[in-house]
Amino acid sequence: MSSASKNGALLSTEGLTAGYVPEVDILTDVDLRVNEGEIVTVIGPNGAGKSTLIKSIFGLVAPREGRVVLRGEDLTGLPPHSITRRGMSYVPQLDNVFQSLTVEENLEMGALESGRAKDRIRAIYEIFPRLGERHTQAAGTMSGGERQMLAMGRALMPEPSVLLLDEPSAGLAPAFVEAIFEKVNEINNAGVTIVMVEQNARRALGMSDRGYVLDLGSNRFEGPGRELLDDPKVAELYLGGTARLDIS
Repeated sequence: MSSASKNGALLSTEGLTAGYVPEVDILTDVDLRVNEGEIVTVIGPNGAGKSTLIKSIFGLVAPREGRVVLRGEDLTGLPPHSITRRGMSYVPQLDNVFQSLTVEENLEMGALESGRAKDRIRAIYEIFPRLGERHTQAAGTMSGGERQMLAMGRALMPEPSVLLLDEPSAGLAPAFVEAIFEKVNEINNAGVTIVMVEQNARRALGMSDRGYVLDLGSNRFEGPGRELLDDPKVAELYLGGTARLDIS
């Protein structure tokens, strides 16, 4: 395992408080711990602060209090491009591809070193063969699931150690939802740590090492993903009322 912060985590937030409007906090004192090699999912009702948490980790929202720590380094206040160079990538939920550019041009935009772009693109096509088949196609003419694969592929171009995903299955056809989750597992198995905000809470928690439940911008529950699925209180409040369906 690589070096980590003092609490043993690869990535952590410590007492994170953030918001968009002065004096209105979306997040309040949020603690998150992500160990190397894990998939960690954040769930919660609409407006709970899930996307704000991911954006705060990646430097898109400046925390008012607290810290973001990666491998023992305080990243709080750094811009996204500096965070990317430290080994973290982010896939937003919306507007996550350059629609007028081809698949290959989108991937080239994600390269940190132009000299290695071709090698990295070949590696991305191995993960997402569909992108290779459509490498000259304009991203704006692709299906939602294909665009999501492209956004994930571009985020993997810099070879991140941590990948942040904001609602990767949102708005996708059912066949693509399962395909995206399978790719998340594949990417994780290749050594990339995943932090995922996801509306499909049952499916996401079932594949996660650990999960967090945010409510009104604060930590409400945390624990192993499958234990959260089995928790009657979590099921009642956040999973539609019944304890988990078995997800193997």
